[in-house]
Amino acid sequence: MTVPLDRHYLVELQVSAERVSQLRRIIAAHLRHWSLELHIRPVCRAVEELLTNVQRHVGDDNTCVLELRWSGRHLTVSVSDNGAEMPQLLHEGGGLSRVMALSDSWGTCRTAEGKVVWFTRYAQEPQHIALVPLPPLPGVREFRGTPALAADFPMAEPAQADAPAQAPALV
Repeated sequence: MTVPLDRHYLVELQVSAERVSQLRRIIAAHLRHWSLELHIRPVCRAVEELLTNVQRHVGDDNTCVLELRWSGRHLTVSVSDNGAEMPQLLHEGGGLSRVMALSDSWGTCRTAEGKVVWFTRYAQEPQHIALVPLPPLPGVREFRGTPALAADFPMAEPAQADAPAQAPALV
């Protein structure tokens, strides 16, 4: 399956704390453009973990490549770097444990230059439902007329204070 060009993003970068926050905003913008607003927070948190791991374990001087790819059903995010050491899942949490919790699947792969760490999330294309005006309910049209003026209604005579109140006659 080929991915349309507007559903793919690739950037090569040197990881730093400032660059990680910039990439969070860039990724959020791409996900909004692809109508995947519900995935912004988990994807950005997982990417932040991957980039922080590159910075911590590979170093600031090395470059890495971040790639987003959305097929219309699955969003795949990968970070490749030139570090030789493969990442490990720690039982204490954080790092890849957090990526695992925020994704549907994840993995690592050794490459000729280093390694790739990736994760996927199920992200089906949203259904856009056109808003169509509904016809009015039966009986509503009678109430849409102009309001009646007070002169149209007969006013009751004000009761006199001197006259005794009469009880209604029973039939």
